[in-house]
Amino acid sequence: MLRQRPAWSRGLRLYERDTEPPDGAHAEGQFNGAGVHARSRFRSLADPDRFALYSVRDAVPGALVAAPLNDHTLVVVREFRRVPLDASALALMVFTSRAGQAAPIVAALAQWAELAVSLYQPAYLLLAHSLEQPRLSALLTGVHESLALQSARPSAFSLDSVLPELRPLLLTEPEWYVYCPDETPAEHARAVSPSAV
Repeated sequence: MLRQRPAWSRGLRLYERDTEPPDGAHAEGQFNGAGVHARSRFRSLADPDRFALYSVRDAVPGALVAAPLNDHTLVVVREFRRVPLDASALALMVFTSRAGQAAPIVAALAQWAELAVSLYQPAYLLLAHSLEQPRLSALLTGVHESLALQSARPSAFSLDSVLPELRPLLLTEPEWYVYCPDETPAEHARAVSPSAV
């Protein structure tokens, strides 16, 4: 018997602390509300007032809504997820390519992702690009740090091998984000919220 997998839509919102919309402000509730399966908030390492919000929600067939400038519908290029997901650290990198260089960047990151899955065996890895702005690519990684240390693997993914190839193709330096859970008391018990990723 064939079973159809649920269709999910992935979104990424980039925002500054002082411009964060209230929960549910997005017309279709892409980042909040009913149908949202996972939601992870990240803080920029370069600018503590800059955030990224990643979400996974039920896809609405045939519904394309004009999104605000900094809201992105992510198109998955590569995804790897251990079931059940058990991550203690999440990280996000956002790449913005020069004009005409989006495809080589995505290809280099896809090749790196294949190798990373083999070497690091991450809890989660997602490589995607923006539907609205194809020059924007996102790489989301999740690891279980204690398991990585027990197996003598690095706790973080190293992009050192691919960054020299990517830098000439990028408009700006990659933006690095670290997991920053929403400030709710229930989520302080774990480093990564069970509703993340």
